[in-house]
Parts: sequence; C-alpha cells; structure tokens
Amino acid sequence: MAYRRISNQVVVGGAIVVVGLVLLANTTGLYDTTGLLRYVPSLFVLAGVYALAASGFRNVGGPLVLIAVAGAWQAVALDVVTGSQLVSFWPVLLVILGLSMALGRFRSSVEPITGDRVDLVAVFGGREARATTGRFAGGDITALFGGVDLDLRDVVELDSPVRVNTTCLFGGVEVVVPRDWNVQLDVLPVLGGVEDERPRQEPTHDSVDLVVSGFCAFGGVTVKD
Repeated sequence: MAYRRISNQVVVGGAIVVVGLVLLANTTGLYDTTGLLRYVPSLFVLAGVYALAASGFRNVGGPLVLIAVAGAWQAVALDVVTGSQLVSFWPVLLVILGLSMALGRFRSSVEPITGDRVDLVAVFGGREARATTGRFAGGDITALFGGVDLDLRDVVELDSPVRVNTTCLFGGVEVVVPRDWNVQLDVLPVLGGVEDERPRQEPTHDSVDLVVSGFCAFGGVTVKD
C-alpha cells in the first residue's frame, strides 16, 4: 500500500491549531493551561529545528537564530538562568551569522527539485528552489516570517492546470514562470499583496497552465518571468 507523505503545510497548520486550542482553553476559562504556556518557547525551538531539516540545511542562519533566542527564552521561563546572565552570551548570534555565511559559501543556495512536485517551507529564513526535471505537477509552499522563490522556467511538461497552494504569513512567495504561461491567481490577501508582474501581452495559451492559490497575510505572493 502506498502512503502519501504529510505535507509541510499540514504539519505547520496542525501546530498552529494546537497552540490556538491551548490559548482558547486558557482565555475562556475552560481549562487552566498556564503551566503549558511556560513551554511556548520550546515550540519556537522545534520550529527552528523543523525549518533546518525541511530546507535540507540550506537555510541555516534564520532557524539557528530562532533556536538560540527561543532556547534562551525557555531557560529564563523555567528559571534555569536569569535574563542578566544571558546578556553576556549575545556574541553567540555573531557566531551563528558567521557560520551561516561560511556554509552558504560552500553550498549552493538554490535547491534543485528532482521530483515533479514541490513541498517547500521557510521559517525565519529564505529558500530558493528550481524545477530541474522538465515536468511539474504542482505542490505546496509555506512562508512564515521568511521567503520562498520557486523557479519553473525549465518546465516543459505540465498536466494543466497545475496548482501551487501557498500559505504566506509575514513573508513572501515568488514564482518565476515562462512568459507565455497562462497563470491564474486565486490567493486571498489580508493586508498583503498578490500580483502578476510579468509584462502585459496577449495570452498564448487559451487554457490555464498554472493556478497559484492559498492565503497571504502581511506579505506578498508574486508571479514573475
């Protein structure tokens, strides 16, 4: 029996739902979750670790900073250390920045997509991906306080219409496509922007090639060529 892998959007969305339910139980007086709320910083640590793994360790700087800051916050919340004791460790952020630059020097920041689907997530950082197989069947993109660039210019085979579902919160998603593609934007913006920035021209494809759908708040989703 074949099992479909759980997408990054399902994982991130499920985590947000769990946090929302815990907060709702506390604010409505249904259940006292104050003890659980002390461990909220640990969720940000897990988010940083997840972002590292999901990017194949191409996106290092942002997630490592998130892990370091959230880990320090958790230590203070649990009274392991005091805030004044942590101040002396601020140079660790410079070390993380240096490591991120060094790792980026030896590894390409552009991630090749070897399958026909994409499942990209960026949390407190950026990701650049390019379809390399010539065939594309859609996928999911999630950007939380980060950005994702997806290059589809090398795609020559499509099962039209292909759908890319985006979730963008305080971040940006940029999809680069061939100029002659007929792209339909179906993204709901909330205090954000959605735009096809390609030069205006007569459509060369009567049918829709790509549908960019999803939700965008305090960020932007852009189609370019």
